[in-house]
Amino acid sequence: MTTVDRYDVLGTEITMPVRVRSARCFVAGYTADADAVGRAITDRGGAPLRPVRIRSGRTLCMLVFVDYIDNDLGPYHEFGVCFLVEDPASPPGSRLSALRSLARGDAHALIHQLPVDGEFTLAAGRGIWGYPKIMADFDVDHDGPVKHGRVSADGQLIADLTVKPGLPLPPTVSTDAVLQSYSQLDGVTRRTPWRLTSAVGSRSRIGGASLALGEHPIADELRRLDLSRRALMTSSVADLSMQFESATALPAQ
Repeated sequence: MTTVDRYDVLGTEITMPVRVRSARCFVAGYTADADAVGRAITDRGGAPLRPVRIRSGRTLCMLVFVDYIDNDLGPYHEFGVCFLVEDPASPPGSRLSALRSLARGDAHALIHQLPVDGEFTLAAGRGIWGYPKIMADFDVDHDGPVKHGRVSADGQLIADLTVKPGLPLPPTVSTDAVLQSYSQLDGVTRRTPWRLTSAVGSRSRIGGASLALGEHPIADELRRLDLSRRALMTSSVADLSMQFESATALPAQ
């Protein structure tokens, strides 16, 4: 008999996996000081995670705006601050293995900050997967060739990101790649398998981003990470579908 995980979220039953039938996004990847990222991870507590060092002293920080159009949690916007991390089960310093996983689409990434604009997804994200979601306000343009997102919380700007169009990529359909996403909340580290099922209208390029940070504490933290002045890469996806499995808490060490 197959057991289906079920969760009660604000009086509504949610069953696993949670399916996203249509969403769109844009992302900018910056290098960041690996030691500063390591400290930010350690400060959250829970099982330790190691940032991947893509070159001497530097790791990868991704800033992403997502518009969830049709999914099991209802429509909402989110802004993610994500770090590429090593597989906790692998020996320390396995940079080549981590980069190969990133190229295959089955990388390990820590969702470090996750502002959203919906109360239901906030409750589900924190209660089911331990994602550090907070309520925020969004002004986002996914429709034009140049993508733009502005996110604020408590009346303070977090980030204002503009992404220029890249070169078109072929669609991805029925991929077997599984991204292992990690979260840290209340001193607990969790791992959630995330499967991309399709991606249409993808574009990517080297550079192509403009970023302004505000006065919110998340913006202050991003400054402490010493992000590179220019983005390594940017990309956007016009329509993607995916699904999220249940989370597993990792043992603290």
